[in-house]
Amino acid sequence: MKNSFADRLNYKAERFLSKGGSSIFKSLLIIFIVVFVVLVGLRLILINIFPSLDYTGNIFRDIWVTFLEMTDPGNMNQDNDAPTFLKVLTVLSGLTGVILLSMLIGFITTALDTMLYDFRKGRGKVIESNHTIILGWNERVVDVIRELILANESESKASVVILSNEDKEEMDNLITKRLPDMMTTEVITTQGDYANINELKRINLESARSIIILAGCSESATLSKKKASDVQSVKSILAITACQNGKNELPIIAEIFTKEKRDIISFFEDDNIIAIDSWNIMGKLLIQTSLTSGLDTVYKEILSFDGCEIYFYEDQWNNLQFGELSYYLKDGIPLGIYSEEEGLVLRPPVDTILSNGDSVVILAEDDSTISFEGKQYFFPNRDKKIIDVRLEQKKKRILILGWHKVAEVFIEEATDYLLDGSDFDILFDAPTEELTNAIDEIAGTYPDFNINLHDSNPLDLDNLEKINPESYDTIVILSQSMEEQSADKIDSDTLIILLLLRKVVKDANGLHIITQVLNSENQEIITQTNVDDFIISNKLITMILAQLSEEALMKTFYDDIFSEDGSEIYVKPATLYFDTFPQKITFADAIFCAQQRDEICLGIRKGDLSKSLKNNFGITLNLSKDTEIELLENDFLIVLSEDEL
Repeated sequence: MKNSFADRLNYKAERFLSKGGSSIFKSLLIIFIVVFVVLVGLRLILINIFPSLDYTGNIFRDIWVTFLEMTDPGNMNQDNDAPTFLKVLTVLSGLTGVILLSMLIGFITTALDTMLYDFRKGRGKVIESNHTIILGWNERVVDVIRELILANESESKASVVILSNEDKEEMDNLITKRLPDMMTTEVITTQGDYANINELKRINLESARSIIILAGCSESATLSKKKASDVQSVKSILAITACQNGKNELPIIAEIFTKEKRDIISFFEDDNIIAIDSWNIMGKLLIQTSLTSGLDTVYKEILSFDGCEIYFYEDQWNNLQFGELSYYLKDGIPLGIYSEEEGLVLRPPVDTILSNGDSVVILAEDDSTISFEGKQYFFPNRDKKIIDVRLEQKKKRILILGWHKVAEVFIEEATDYLLDGSDFDILFDAPTEELTNAIDEIAGTYPDFNINLHDSNPLDLDNLEKINPESYDTIVILSQSMEEQSADKIDSDTLIILLLLRKVVKDANGLHIITQVLNSENQEIITQTNVDDFIISNKLITMILAQLSEEALMKTFYDDIFSEDGSEIYVKPATLYFDTFPQKITFADAIFCAQQRDEICLGIRKGDLSKSLKNNFGITLNLSKDTEIELLENDFLIVLSEDEL
């Protein structure tokens, strides 16, 4: 079937106009020129046919008057003296000009609105380099930015670029409200699909320092939402790789919920791509915190950029023994040795010889303060001996108020630490069939432990009194609903339970109360309830994300300290080391005493300050090694050790 000329012309015009604003402007310009030429031609033809109509006698004036009448109809009065036939052309010129001018104004208005919309949505090209890119948006993003601001504090100018599907204005308003002081870091937000190659190129991905991919939903979301989030993250990784011509050179840290998608990412065989299971880490932190009081605060300081940090430091060690290195460093406590051949070895034997070029893992105030000059600055009292008492491992009774996916990891990890026969009692109001089946499955998997679900509302004072919280060694407070809830709603329920526990529990001596706080801004409120430890979930996860974006080798450190098989951090009573008090020693002496138990001392905790937020709950890490310490019977040493005993 043949198309008519009109159809073909209409089709070509449609294709041309669909190309955007420039084609519309060109079309209007062409129409104006064509109409102008036609009107001028008609005017000159009439004057040529009827010489009597030529009342001016100047052909160039006729052309100029026609142009003025088309661009401004007010100029039609210039033909007041013209004959009637010419006035018809004058009116036609004015009307045509009004129509074309209105179209042009409409086009300019629309183009300006589009441009302003793009500005508001951050649709322009991002011209930054050596910037950290955050892809996606969730409740953890503010804490991630806060950590990156601290990491960039020593730089004169740094930038963080956020590409998300969220509205740019909403992102900017939240960041400005929650982070009023950006210090040396500029945060640029832009809206777009972060799994789209063109969008990634728009934010200058090739020149970035590192990339953090945030999950698209919370851990309490449905399985379908988690899978959708994981799919988006995997697509983003593929798009990032495609932007670099198929070979990724950037550190990519991605939050991935499901093991299936983490396995897919492992197929890339790229050490730069790290997929983390946030809640698996949280479960391990919960069990370690339940075994030793104060550990939460220790981790927050080590994982944050505000305070002591972990560094991988190389130097010419001149065959120095690992155990002696602490006394050669003005700032820093060596924790282990890293090599590509053997990986990371934390807490190696003290007589391990350091070879030149070895990378030593050091806890220090800043990487700029680490310096090895081959000179010993500190001399511990090597006559100081310890009593080397070990804690007796006992069966534990653990009460879980509420439920969360992290509790499954918590129980699984706890079975590696606790003695058989330990109890897990779970209180949940009107448990669903899904929850009942999940706990039955866990109980079947670990038959040597007593795992029981109780249909009881922890938000009810009578129910808490009936369960007798004082009879437990540890109480863990989690979400009170299986439905997806906001962080503030979960924290509000947690605060109520803590207040009820304070009323019920008369003697909290030896009882660990651990709670999961999702919104880090609620920290000070939670502290008022005298809770023993609290895990600020989002903040700890964001610290890990930020640390990994700055140093990918940190994953080897996390894998070790969060594993039951590796070395872990514990807060141990001073009575395990000394039998007389007060003990007046230097921090160098404390390091030497810990070495006698095959441990590495990281700091101390003063028992009388354990409830003081102002004093960091009594915890001080990486003291100057000549600092004099007076240890009392209720004080603690913070050590890297094989176990809590």
